[in-house]
Amino acid sequence: MTVTILALTLNEIVGVKAILPQIDPAWYNQLIVVDGGSTDGTIEWCRENGYEVYVQKRKGIRFAYLEVMSHITGDVILTLSPDGNCEPTVIPLILEKMTHGYDLVIGSRYLDDATSSDDDLVTGFGNWLFTRTVNLLHHASYTDCMVIYRAFTKQLVYDLQLEQEDCYLLPEKLFKTVISWEPLMAVRAAKAKMKICEVAAGEPERLGGERKLQIFRWGAAYYFQFWRELWFWKPRSSK
Repeated sequence: MTVTILALTLNEIVGVKAILPQIDPAWYNQLIVVDGGSTDGTIEWCRENGYEVYVQKRKGIRFAYLEVMSHITGDVILTLSPDGNCEPTVIPLILEKMTHGYDLVIGSRYLDDATSSDDDLVTGFGNWLFTRTVNLLHHASYTDCMVIYRAFTKQLVYDLQLEQEDCYLLPEKLFKTVISWEPLMAVRAAKAKMKICEVAAGEPERLGGERKLQIFRWGAAYYFQFWRELWFWKPRSSK
């Protein structure tokens, strides 16, 4: 198993200085900092300290993923935000699960005794509602379907057709935003009956920077997507 870690950044200079040095090179074969156009020195610091950096051309986390795919060399991709919310010591636990043949391993903020120190009343309720909705509509058993902290096979992206624009264009047009692929990945992995598990990761407080959440527009787009997927997509083997 070869591993590529994608660290997604946008003006996270405080976080990258604290978090990236905690990621042991023994845990991965490739680490790419995927940057959305930082102006606070994040890009420069990462390059000066030997990290591979890809600066995306189009705004939005979805485009960060899609643009960097051709640069990824690992069989397994682990995604995280180096802003303090993703505890680096959990990386080996997530990757160890991947060695057992899982297609998707989620670093859950809510499994067992794990908690989120970054949630407020709105985001906490939203994460609860979204996860319960996915479980109900798509016969899943997630405790956290939304989080960025996860590992998955590179092939999963193509098996679930997450690279295809039509997955996102209608909800993005309706709610005037650009969404990510984590919720849709969770939905389609469940529908395709892939091998999925979670590990308790929690969510510490962020270090510096600002949250990038578009709470209501993203929330509306994702919720629309959850219902649309009931008839919009079927696993290839079921077509």
